[in-house]
Amino acid sequence: MSDELIEALLSDADERMKKSVETSREKLGTVRTGRASPALLERVQVDYYGTSTPINQMANIAAAEARLLTISPYDKTALPAIEKAIMDSDLGLTPSNDGNVVRIQIPELTEERRNEMVKQARNLAEEGRVAIRNVRRDIMHELKELRKSGDVGEDDEKRGEDDLQKLTDKHVGEVDGQLAHKETDLLEV
Repeated sequence: MSDELIEALLSDADERMKKSVETSREKLGTVRTGRASPALLERVQVDYYGTSTPINQMANIAAAEARLLTISPYDKTALPAIEKAIMDSDLGLTPSNDGNVVRIQIPELTEERRNEMVKQARNLAEEGRVAIRNVRRDIMHELKELRKSGDVGEDDEKRGEDDLQKLTDKHVGEVDGQLAHKETDLLEV
């Protein structure tokens, strides 16, 4: 029975850590590199008839070329709102509008801007690592509660803690790998 309880906790921890890793991947995808990527605009919220709406729910976003994003809104009347939202975002991009499509030319990143983006990526990765460590802390607390209540023995608790640490190291390593990949993309000239 004690093995089943610990396995259930570890399985829960693994699922929660995987979600943290996936969230980190998504957030790192929104950090701008020198290339056009629809993921750049995922954090942009457009004021659409008084409602804050994610841009990717209002338009089709495509990377037409290596340095060009095209945004085709489903509702053409939203073009000015989409342009304004992009201008107001922290991406430093300037959209142009031809009446049907918004085009965004992705400029080359300066060395200074690349370093800012690397710092931003590192902060996002650290948020992911913190989320993973918070899951570990929660599960460690639950393991201690199980031992206090007598549901598991001290050896089982120790084994569970060791397995939990291995899971934590694995998932933190995945976030670190994502960060290394993003840094390579950012620093590539």
